[in-house]
Amino acid sequence: MTTSHEVDGPVPTGRDPDVYDRLRRRVLWSMPSGLYVVGTRAHRRRNLMTISWATQVATSPKLVGIGVESAAVTHELLDAGRVFALNLLPRAQRAVVRRFAKPVTESSVDDDTGVGVMQGEPVHVATTGAPILDCAVSWLDCELRHVLALGSHSWFVGEVVDCGEAPADGQGPESAVLGMQDTRMSYGG
Repeated sequence: MTTSHEVDGPVPTGRDPDVYDRLRRRVLWSMPSGLYVVGTRAHRRRNLMTISWATQVATSPKLVGIGVESAAVTHELLDAGRVFALNLLPRAQRAVVRRFAKPVTESSVDDDTGVGVMQGEPVHVATTGAPILDCAVSWLDCELRHVLALGSHSWFVGEVVDCGEAPADGQGPESAVLGMQDTRMSYGG
């Protein structure tokens, strides 16, 4: 059998590279993962981008890590602006993540107040000035502390300098947070 694409990484001896690669991708994609929208800002440039690799990485100080593709506009803005806001969305807003699968092309945000609209979604800012979606069930506003280049992606670690959540609806924000399993997406970032 011929390989239809280049397989990244080692293939165990005796295994068909294509079959093994499909299996490995299925297993990796089955790992529980959230689906978030990260806001970035560098000077007057802003972007919102769907990502799936995000987690808390330390408790003291409070650090959050996100994986961002090296060629992404968000990567460029993180390098220059050194801030990000991680938006956790309610399951009811699953269509919103698709609006931010590509760089923002429609943006009208007031530079003084940080209030405006990006890709048709209302946004505001907190401490860092990175865009926060008004529809977010909760958010973390972070200042960049560490960057680790990892080939196709970089791992950005930010210290939480502000956070917020939407008013409680009686079910608690954690029960309403969108996850990868709520969409047909298998990757964001």
